[in-house]
Amino acid sequence: MGVPFDPAAVLALPLMANLATMSPDGPRNAPVWFAWEDDTLWMLGGASGSSVRRIAADPRVAVEIVHYDNAGGVLAHLGFRGRAEIVPMDPDRFRRLLARYLDPDPARWNPWFVENVARIDDPAGRMIRLAPETTFTNNVSFFRTGPELAWP
Repeated sequence: MGVPFDPAAVLALPLMANLATMSPDGPRNAPVWFAWEDDTLWMLGGASGSSVRRIAADPRVAVEIVHYDNAGGVLAHLGFRGRAEIVPMDPDRFRRLLARYLDPDPARWNPWFVENVARIDDPAGRMIRLAPETTFTNNVSFFRTGPELAWP
């Protein structure tokens, strides 16, 4: 019932993505912040993080991003599939990713969060890189308005 849309419309928004990975006990899902740069999805990870460990064992992943605004009648689903890889932390890319969610001005970031959670210069820091093998879009934003007024 839905229609395709340009993924850039969703990728430009600071939305949460859901990263699905494989494990011996079945699939696992984790919400992640992301950045879209150079036709690649970048997500945060740590050397000891569970998603990083699962991707190292089996790189097959799925990522789902949903832009949903009930009152505005927006429902756009973007899905990626492919094989992710774990790469060393890129502090500049990490700062750009954080700026999407925290504030464009790092001076306004919560110092506790930066020191304890988003440790930019952590030598154990990793990034999850996904150059999607397949992309799926489905815009069903007409659920309130009908197709003539649907987002975007």
